[in-house]
Amino acid sequence: MRVGCPKEIKNHEYRVGLTPGSVREYVAHGHEVLVEAGAGAGIGADDNAYRAAGATIAKTAADVFAKSDMIVKVKEPQPNEWVQLRDGQILYTYLHLAPDPEQTKGLLASGVTAIAYETVTDDRGGLPLLAPMSEVAGRLSIQAGATALQKANGGRGVLLGGVPGVLPGKVTVLGGGVVGLHAARMAAGLGADVTIIDRSIPRLRQLDDLFAGRVHTRYSTVEALEEECFSADIVVGAVLIPGAAAPKLVTREMLSGMKKGSVLVDVAIDQGGCFETSHATTHAEPTYEVDGVIHYCVANMPGAVPVTSAHALNNATLHYGLQLADKGLKALVDDHHLRNGLNVHKGKITNRAVADALGYELVEPKAVLAA
Repeated sequence: MRVGCPKEIKNHEYRVGLTPGSVREYVAHGHEVLVEAGAGAGIGADDNAYRAAGATIAKTAADVFAKSDMIVKVKEPQPNEWVQLRDGQILYTYLHLAPDPEQTKGLLASGVTAIAYETVTDDRGGLPLLAPMSEVAGRLSIQAGATALQKANGGRGVLLGGVPGVLPGKVTVLGGGVVGLHAARMAAGLGADVTIIDRSIPRLRQLDDLFAGRVHTRYSTVEALEEECFSADIVVGAVLIPGAAAPKLVTREMLSGMKKGSVLVDVAIDQGGCFETSHATTHAEPTYEVDGVIHYCVANMPGAVPVTSAHALNNATLHYGLQLADKGLKALVDDHHLRNGLNVHKGKITNRAVADALGYELVEPKAVLAA
């Protein structure tokens, strides 16, 4: 199979779908790899590094899309990319379709087989291709929130860790999954007063044991959300419903009860965001203010640290990518966890959460693959 890796074109996206190390693995499996010139510049991998790994360098993205059987990316295809996709081609990347009807229409019209990293599963019920970026985003959320909290950046002017004689800042984390865990770990490491809110009692028990009292846990109710958000300096939105749009936990009305200059960091913005007042921002202009509350809603947070995040992502995606290259669509038939990543196939929606969110008829993956 010919595997293609175009350069990412989303605003301030420096990651790359294939590192030189991953290229070597595909080549070792007998596949051709076509990489767009400059695709790895953001992680310090020049074209010569890709050539040494066995790749052919394409002058343009158009060459990669036209000549490849499978496209491996990081972020969802942009409008001028999805029009280059075609029937019979495999797209393997993050998609986040539930809040993105235009991209969904574009993929359906192309006839492509689109596999979303964020809905591939594992035997433990986890999302192994989402997890590494959730780890990065969770940790970055505290760095970003702490920076936005500085007075010169519009924030309250609070140091999260405090100093002797002065109370630390307060961080509220909505959601105790992978993002929430890593956000809490970073915030607690800085010395902040941290509370995690979740609606799973077993998960709250796990977190309580893990942090051994260094982080507070609280069951999610409307009252709990209001109390914790109103007292917080930073609120991290870390709620995930796999494949579906994120629930709006913090309403516009609630902002009036929050501290002026406090910060909302919406890590769920890829799935539409869990704050009612959220809209996607970029690393170029990461924040905006609503009713005196700073919002940080960058849709590709891990892109800020591409060396770390690209390698972490490739570590997770390589195994399934090789299956797709080795077997083609048969890989989806053979592995139900990889099949759970199938979101679009030949003009049909094959993921229930996406179909429900956007009002499409669901076609079961097994049915379309059999056809």
